Parts: sequence; structure tokens; C-alpha cells
Amino acid sequence: MILGFLIGGFFLSWLTNLLLLRFSQSLGIRNKNDVIIRWSNQSKPSLGGVSFFVVFMFSAIAFLVLGTNDNFFKSYEYIGLFTAASLAFLMGLADDAYNTKPWLKLGVQIACGVIFCLTGSVIELTHIYSIDSIITIVWVVIIMNSLNMLDNMDGITGTTVLFILLSCLFGSWIINGLVWDIWSITLVSMIGAVLGFLYFNIHPSKLFMGDAGSQFIGLFVAFFGVKYLWNIGPITQNHSWTGIVLALTAFTPAAADTLTVVVNRLKRGQSPMVGGKDHTTHHLVYAGMNDRQVWYIFTLIGAVSAVLSLVLIVLVDRNIILPVAFLPLYFITVFYLLYRNPIRYPEPPRKD
Repeated sequence: MILGFLIGGFFLSWLTNLLLLRFSQSLGIRNKNDVIIRWSNQSKPSLGGVSFFVVFMFSAIAFLVLGTNDNFFKSYEYIGLFTAASLAFLMGLADDAYNTKPWLKLGVQIACGVIFCLTGSVIELTHIYSIDSIITIVWVVIIMNSLNMLDNMDGITGTTVLFILLSCLFGSWIINGLVWDIWSITLVSMIGAVLGFLYFNIHPSKLFMGDAGSQFIGLFVAFFGVKYLWNIGPITQNHSWTGIVLALTAFTPAAADTLTVVVNRLKRGQSPMVGGKDHTTHHLVYAGMNDRQVWYIFTLIGAVSAVLSLVLIVLVDRNIILPVAFLPLYFITVFYLLYRNPIRYPEPPRKD
């Protein structure tokens, strides 16, 4: 079953993106006159995120068609994910087409976090519902914006998301065993979807993820980050703080990039929400690497983050807590190595 959904997710994503490339001439085209934010200076369709939503719907329909006794639409958690994911996708699609106002995007992101809280997907950190709900909403907003900001160079966000999803999937199996419920099927299908997207997005890319993709997939990993990473403590009857360490470890590539951007822009007196070419990916290029080498670096960081997060889950599951306290050193090291590269913007051409 797992192989079938993995292959099905990959093929459907690949086919969707192929058809979008064939038939889209102007819809979703980015960088036609503006190359301030995205690294590529070529106009390409920003429609890759459509394949994510298509595969998400496919996984739900296929699970129902298989005739299982698990009616997941009776699950408030799944209804929350389905509703919030649909809202995030539609908002991102509107932003790709019409460049919606930042306050509207923020409002939708907050609404997605509220939906999670109302349907039981809450970070159990303080065990005080109101405080935990606020933490959950902030988490959703941060991750949706973080992955949107990271989507600035070929293959980076897709690869980062791939390893986060793998951490969530294998982490759930470590804790619960090989259970083929809707959560595992949805994760496996989305892993296939990301692989199908990366086929077209790794440098030199043929299409971009777009806001429809970054908002949807950001919401998606935020949900499973709560379910299988943040709440590892309560699940295993251990300390709640272990979830903070686990989430920080698994999300290291995105977290290090976001922190770098925020620190640098605040130092320059700029808003962290304004786009620019001052991300960790850009730092590495300014340091002398090409786009493919930057992708290799982020692939390595993502793989190491996934492995360390799974090691952490095993330790917590076996009630071995002390080594977990040292894992934040990994994030600090990655942040330092990426942040320490100075920003060296190319000098503008001189006017004679």
C-alpha cells in the first residue's frame, strides 16, 4: 500500500506539473518584470503548488475508494487539516494571480491556525489551552511565511519539505508502529508529490512552487509538525520541552534561514517581511557557490536534520532524555555556518 501511494503521488504530481508546463503560457508566470525576490532571472510558471493540492485530494479519495472502515471525515483533526489546507491553497493561488495584500495573507494564516486550535491540533507545551493555542497560531504563521521566504532558489524549499515530511512519517512509525491510517497515507502521498515536483524544480528548474505551493505545503508541514514533532513529549509521556528541540532540529534549514533574514534586516533597519536577496542561499552564492552546489548544501543539512530528529524520537521514546538537551547545538552550528557568510551584493553596473 505504501509503495502504491508513493508511486501514485509521484506520478500524479509529475503528470500535473507536466500538463501545467504544456498548457500554461502566462498564468502563474513570475519574474517577467520583477526579479527582486526570486533568484532566477527567467520567467517561469509558478504553478507547481497545484500538484500538491491535487495529490492531497487524491490521497483522500483513494483512501475512501479502498473501502477501509476508517471514516476520517469524522475526525475533527482531519477536517481541520482539510479546511485549513484548502484555505491556504486558495489564498496562495489568489496571491500568485493578483498579488494580494500582506494583511490579507496574514489574516488567512491566522485563520488557519485558529482552525487547527478549534479542531484539536494544538501544541501541548504549557497544557494551558489559551496559551498553547496562541503558540500554535504563531507556529502556523511562522512556518507558512518561513517556507514562502525560503522559496527563492531552485529545489531548496521542496527538498527542505521532503526531509521534514520524512521525519514526520518515520517518527510516527517509531512511536505508533506501521499503522496504515489516513495520516500515514497522506504523508506518503505528499512525499511522492514533492518528489514529482522536484523533478521539474531542481536547477535548472522549469517551474516554481508559487505561493499556492509554499502556503499549502507550509500549512501541511506545520500541521504534521504539531502532530508528530511538537507533541512528542505528551505522546511518549515525557517532558513537553522535548518537542521544542525536535521541531527545531527537523526544521533547521528553514529556521536557520528565517533567523538569518530577520537578524540581518533588523540590523539594517528594514522590515523582515520585505523580500530581498539576503537569504542563506544567496549568502552561499555570494561566497562563490553555484545554484546546484547550494542545493547540495541544503540537501545535506536537510538529511542530517531528518536523521538527528529520528534519533531524538527514538531516545525520547525510550525515555533517554539527557542527550536530547544537547541537540540545539546542531541548530546553532548550522545557523552560525550559514549566517557568518557576509552579504556581498553584486555591484551595480556603472553609468559612463
